[in-house]
Amino acid sequence: MEQILPALGVSVVVFVSTNIDDILLLSAFFADPGFTARQVVAGQFLGMAALVLASVACALLAVRVPDGWIGLLGLAPLALGLRGLWALRRGPEADDDDEEPPGGAAGFKALAVASVTIANGGDNLGVYIPLFSSTPEHVPLHAAVFAVMTGALCALGHRLVHHPVLGSRIRRYGRAALPFVLIGLGLWILSDALALARPAG
Repeated sequence: MEQILPALGVSVVVFVSTNIDDILLLSAFFADPGFTARQVVAGQFLGMAALVLASVACALLAVRVPDGWIGLLGLAPLALGLRGLWALRRGPEADDDDEEPPGGAAGFKALAVASVTIANGGDNLGVYIPLFSSTPEHVPLHAAVFAVMTGALCALGHRLVHHPVLGSRIRRYGRAALPFVLIGLGLWILSDALALARPAG
């Protein structure tokens, strides 16, 4: 118990510090009528699970992700943002033209949310890998706390969108804002990939 309580505290602090910026993204997704709450929540959990599994694998193999490569993940939100911007430009009928195959739309949209979560997870990897390497025995505890906190983060984002005062404004502009948020996020993450263009040495 003496070791578990400090580990719990570390898990909570690490999760909050590396995922607080996801509130904006989750609120934008929840406000977009093109995404259901279930798709957003599923995507967020998938993305977090992928980040945790990747961190565990890197920690076990003592692998450090080279500078710049994580920045390439910015291509995912950039592509989704450009796609959303194109749909906005074409108007409401674009949703009908761009329908996914039956049974595949929900999965595609959940994966879209997951890809943004992963792309925005460079700081997660940078913190989780050394954390898991230093205390491998606490990895299951950290993973459990991260799962609970992910659910709380989703609930907070959803509640923010349905807030009596702020909710109507967020929902009104959410769909129009989401592509720009994703494009900005993608470009910001891609800026880290500039390290790949620098000469080694």
